[in-house]
Amino acid sequence: MTVSELIRPAATPPPLSRSHFAYGRVPPAMRAAELPGICSVRVQDLFADLPEPIHRAGEDPAPVRAAAVAALAGVDMSMIKPGDSVHVLCSEHGFAMMGGTAYAELLRTVRDEIVTRTGATNVKLAVSSAASKFESAEILPAHGLTDYFQGKTFAFGPYDPGIPIDTEIGRLYGVRKAYHAKWLVHVHYDDPREIHYHRVNGRLLKSFTMSYARMETRSIYHTNFPSRSANIVPRAIYESPYIRQRWAFSAVLSTSPTGTMGVDADNDLIAMDRRVGREILRRYGKLVSLFRTIDECFTIADDTRWFPYQHAGGLTACALFENDRDYLDLDLRRDSAQVHKRGNVVKAVVLNSAWKIASTPALTIGVGDRVCRDLMRIHSAQDVLAEPDLPTAVATAIQRTGIDKGIVFDGCYGAINMTHSMAEYLLERAPEVGRQVDEELLPRWLRQRGLEPVT
Repeated sequence: MTVSELIRPAATPPPLSRSHFAYGRVPPAMRAAELPGICSVRVQDLFADLPEPIHRAGEDPAPVRAAAVAALAGVDMSMIKPGDSVHVLCSEHGFAMMGGTAYAELLRTVRDEIVTRTGATNVKLAVSSAASKFESAEILPAHGLTDYFQGKTFAFGPYDPGIPIDTEIGRLYGVRKAYHAKWLVHVHYDDPREIHYHRVNGRLLKSFTMSYARMETRSIYHTNFPSRSANIVPRAIYESPYIRQRWAFSAVLSTSPTGTMGVDADNDLIAMDRRVGREILRRYGKLVSLFRTIDECFTIADDTRWFPYQHAGGLTACALFENDRDYLDLDLRRDSAQVHKRGNVVKAVVLNSAWKIASTPALTIGVGDRVCRDLMRIHSAQDVLAEPDLPTAVATAIQRTGIDKGIVFDGCYGAINMTHSMAEYLLERAPEVGRQVDEELLPRWLRQRGLEPVT
C-alpha cells in the first residue's frame, strides 16, 4: 500500500469525563479527533510486527480476566492464611491507560483469586497517587471498585506518615499505611513512561520509590542519582527485610502500542521484571525510536491525567518531550540538566484537556474560557494564549509556529491521531527505523541487560 492509502480517518479516543483535577473541570466541547484536519495511522501500519491485543478501550474486559486467572494459576498464595490482612497495591496511572477498564479488571480478578484460593477476606485495595491522595475519589467510583472490594479501599500519597526501611544502601522511607498489612500484592503495568529515568532497567520495581515511598525517598530517584543508578533505590527497598517478610506476589498488565496483551504474574518480581523488560523493548522500542526522529511539531493535549502521561498510540507524551537521545542504550551517559531538551522540537501545545500539573516547555494555547482561566492562574509566568475553541487554537498553533505537523495525545492505543503532514512524515520514516531497531538497536538493548535475543 502507498503512504496515502495507509492514512485513515481519525480513530475514536476513550471518552473523557468531568474531573476536579482537570483544567476547566469539565470535558471539552470538542475532541481533537473531530477536527476536519485530523487523520490517523494504525501502529501496525507503521510496524507490522506489533502483536494483536486481547483488549482495547471500550471492549468487554472478559479476556483480561481470563488472562489474569491463567497467569495467577502459577503463583504461590499459600503464605496467605484466612485471617491475614492483604494490601493490593496499585498506582493511579493504570486507570489512565485505555480508559482504565483493563487495569480495573485485573485488580478485581486478583482480589477474587486471593479470596477464593486462600480464604482471606481482609483484602484491601490501596491506591497510590503521584502528588496527592485524592485521585481515588474519582477513580474508585468510576470503576465500581469501592463496592467490589466491599468498602475495603484507601488512598495514600507521598506526604502521608512514613515508615523507616533499612536497606543495603541505608535507611529509606516508605508510606506507612501502604505497608501496614500482613501481606503485600503489587499490581502494576508495563506502560513505559519516563524512559529517561528507568530506561527499562528495573521498570516493575519503580513503584517502590515513585508510588509507595515518602517524598524524601521518592526525590532521591529524581535528583540524587544519574538515571541508571537511580534504579538502585527501588530495588533496595524491594529486597529489604521489611518488604521481603510481607511480600506475597505481583501481577502486571501487559501492553503494547496496540492495546492490552495479557497478564504476567509471579512471586519473584525480579524474574518477572526481566521478562516484562524484554517485551517492553520489543513492543515499544520501534515507536519510541520513531518519535525521536520528529524534528518539529505541535501537540494537542486531549486526554485524562497530567499532560506528560497522556497517550498517543500507546506512548505517553514523555516519549516525545524527553526523547532527545536513545535512553534505552545503557552505555549512554546522561547529564540530568539536559532532560526536556526535546522541548525545542515541540513548538506549541494546544491544551484541550489535561489534569493540572507543571507548565509545558513550549507555547501553550488554552481552549475555552474555563481552561484558559486555570492556565493563566496556575502558570502565570508562562507564555499562554487563550482561544475560544479547538479549531481556532489549532489554527493559531500552526500560524504561530509555521508548522503543520501535529500529533494528538488523546488516549488512543492501536492508532495515532495526527495531522496529514505528520502522518506522511512518520510513515516515510518507519521502515528505516524498523530496520535499525531490528538489526542494531534491539540486539544491543537486550545484550546490555543480559536478556535473550528476540526470535
